[in-house]
Amino acid sequence: MLSALERQIFDFLGFQWAPILGNFLHIIVVILGLFGTIQYRPRYIVVYTVWTALWVTWNVFIICFYLEVGGLSKDTDLMTFNISVHRSWWREHGPGCVRRVLPPSAHGMMDDYTYVSVTGCIVDFQYLEVIHSAIQILLSLVGFVYACYVISIFMEEEDTFDFIGGLDAHSYYQDHVELKPVHLSK
Repeated sequence: MLSALERQIFDFLGFQWAPILGNFLHIIVVILGLFGTIQYRPRYIVVYTVWTALWVTWNVFIICFYLEVGGLSKDTDLMTFNISVHRSWWREHGPGCVRRVLPPSAHGMMDDYTYVSVTGCIVDFQYLEVIHSAIQILLSLVGFVYACYVISIFMEEEDTFDFIGGLDAHSYYQDHVELKPVHLSK
């Protein structure tokens, strides 16, 4: 969950609306899964496991997006729902990056991000995004295995639960409890 919170912060800084929405849902479902584990709610844990499969798929998509696999391009506005020209926060603020704003041309717009020059990055931004997604996939796989284990433990406990008195006709409690009729007098 801490990794998702960290990712959420950097997606907010870059105005990446699609990942912000995904991170928010992920945080909610992780909390739901933790609640299900603590409160013995197997259905909540099942929701977590299904979400984990979707989360892994989303992160594989992000990896493909930033590595430009299958016709995807990291230079599109797909992650911002085409409502802004913002890109990954790491594009201009990565480790070792030197950001320089170039003066706009006469026919250009003042707010255009093409006038920002970034040089000297130790790691390009797309690889940082890929690393974030890979970490999310690894953590999700660990969470998925743990959730499956907890569900199996919960289901095993339900199968072996002995109700009070067991299933036999003459249980310990029936032999030692003497029932007496109640007489009501007027």
